[in-house]
Amino acid sequence: MQEKKIIDRFIRYVKVDSQSDPESTTTPSTQKQWDIIHLLVEELKQIGLSEVSVDEYGYIMATLPSNVSHEVPTIGFIAHYDTSPDFSGANVNPQFVHNYDGRDIVLNEKENIVLSSSYFSDLKKYIGQTIITTDGLSLLGADDKAGVAEIVSAMEYLLEHPEIQHGKIRIAFTPDEEIGKGPHKFDVSKFGAEWAYTMDGSHIGELEYESFNAAGAKIHIKGKGVHPGTAKGRMVNAILIASELIEALPENEVPERTEGREGFFHVMNIKGDVEDVYINMIIRDHDRNKFNARKELLHTVVKDLQKLHKDAIFEVEVEDQYYNMREKIEPVIYIVEIAEQAMKELGITPVVQAIRGGTDGAQLSFKGLPCPNIFAGGVNFHGKYEYLPVPSLLKAVDVIVKIAEITANKKK
Repeated sequence: MQEKKIIDRFIRYVKVDSQSDPESTTTPSTQKQWDIIHLLVEELKQIGLSEVSVDEYGYIMATLPSNVSHEVPTIGFIAHYDTSPDFSGANVNPQFVHNYDGRDIVLNEKENIVLSSSYFSDLKKYIGQTIITTDGLSLLGADDKAGVAEIVSAMEYLLEHPEIQHGKIRIAFTPDEEIGKGPHKFDVSKFGAEWAYTMDGSHIGELEYESFNAAGAKIHIKGKGVHPGTAKGRMVNAILIASELIEALPENEVPERTEGREGFFHVMNIKGDVEDVYINMIIRDHDRNKFNARKELLHTVVKDLQKLHKDAIFEVEVEDQYYNMREKIEPVIYIVEIAEQAMKELGITPVVQAIRGGTDGAQLSFKGLPCPNIFAGGVNFHGKYEYLPVPSLLKAVDVIVKIAEITANKKK
């Protein structure tokens, strides 16, 4: 495949600011996502895909028709084009590190921003490779514009090489995955695939069909503000109560102290004053029973604090976001095995693991579209230290093509 063409496509995508907004009530959550929507729709038409469509919510779908005479399962490939609201997605200025030597990478000399190979030890997996990094002032957007570029490039390659047999392939690009709303208005019946793969994983070889069970919690603590000179017995300091709430949660069950299938509570942000404090947190666990127990623990902590602080008012809203997709994929585990086979045939060692997070595929699996997740190649998502090894980008394109080829040999 043409390496330069794929890289240029990726760079073109990341330079379009398409950050999502968790506070928005629209879909897409930001108007600027329409900039990349329009770009992608035109590009899909240009490369020759059929049934290219975009609905009022920004969901893009297109078709690569089958080129075989026998009946083959219709499969799909999905990626999201929004980028995380956790860090700036504007003015993305990718940098190239050729033949990486294993040492620290200076992202921005002026601001003294360094991608450290000792702190981010995974960097050393990619010694000798070309790596695309940020300039330290924005995220890169490989999550998930690498996935978008890979799917478009794979479809273009299959169109240019009709000798490669494949069945009908549906592709989709979604908004607002980064705020947990990517599949909310995804029309599974319109998509019409028997199963699909999200291209939204990280390191090369990753293959995931188990995700967290996830919930978001919003807590409002209402205190009473009184002049500090006459506050005794009257003031109710919502800030101090908020600190008590956080201290009451298990101190080691936080993202920075857990791994594998260990769940956590994660305080995302706090804002407020003596009278009003607002806490946003997320709750995660792979085990459904432990997940439910975590939600119950939060409610218990709040009830106990209410008993201690009778003059405070607590408002708690806990909303489930998605569930562990393993439940829906295990009955059709052969779709994971196809992806494993594709990787092995390409000399890639499959790394089957549980996602410490979620993808569009988690929610889509529960909407009737089983959807494992495959590596897209990017690393250190959602921040200035994000990077993308070029060989991983190229190999992901190969995996898509190989899955299409393998599926064409599996008659219905």
